Amino acid sequence: MKIGIIGTGNMGTILVESFVDSKALSPSNLYITNRTIEKAEKLQTKYPSIHVCREIPELIQECDLIFLCVKPLDFHPLLTKYKDILSKDKCLVSITSSVSVEQLSSILHCSCARAIPSITNRALSGVSLLTFSTSCDEYWKRAIKELLAYISIPLEINQSITRVSSDIVSCGPAFFSYLTQAFINAAVKKTSIDQSTATVLAGEMLVGLGDLLKKGFYTLPTLQEKVCVKGGITGEGIKVLENELGDVFEHIFVATHEKFNEDVEAVTKQFGVS
Repeated sequence: MKIGIIGTGNMGTILVESFVDSKALSPSNLYITNRTIEKAEKLQTKYPSIHVCREIPELIQECDLIFLCVKPLDFHPLLTKYKDILSKDKCLVSITSSVSVEQLSSILHCSCARAIPSITNRALSGVSLLTFSTSCDEYWKRAIKELLAYISIPLEINQSITRVSSDIVSCGPAFFSYLTQAFINAAVKKTSIDQSTATVLAGEMLVGLGDLLKKGFYTLPTLQEKVCVKGGITGEGIKVLENELGDVFEHIFVATHEKFNEDVEAVTKQFGVS
């Protein structure tokens, strides 16, 4: 199967690297393009067998499965322009949450799907979120799940929880990276530990925490119980978190959903359907 990726920004690049490094695909079966072609050519220097297409129609004509990794407001003009060459036997996959599969299907005759990746997929880990159009061929549903299983745990979700699922899976690594960096900075500011040592310790702690959860030794609540000895030091730290975190995470979800709704409204105006 020949696979195309339109847009080699952060997530497009992660898909390319993950597919190749996991051996899900041979580089010779990958076709890529980007508005700034130098970005695509930079990937080709890493994987010389990858095909760089200078024009989108060339990529569409060569490929069976096409991942569209562009900004939400670029979808409608791009799909409208190239809908006639996205033939019924092909499948187009969006990686953005604010464009629905119904909107894709309102323009295209080919099978349509949405696959929201995570930066954790670069480590061949984490989850990818899947939604399929009602007209998506069963062959493509299986093919997409099998492909993404090389780099993630593919999870089909309902349209109604797209944003919150994406907040957890795709935005979560950035949120918890920010919190971890603040944790490290505070340790350096308030104690004699240096930045490098604190960073190594915090990073290894996160890896170990992930292993504990993945291997099923503890749940999040039981892990807290195991570490927090009654009257101990950890408990004092938890008290601070309880008193000072407040509704910060609720505010995060409110903020992301507000921005999501703005994007959805703008996209809906373009497509004319939600």
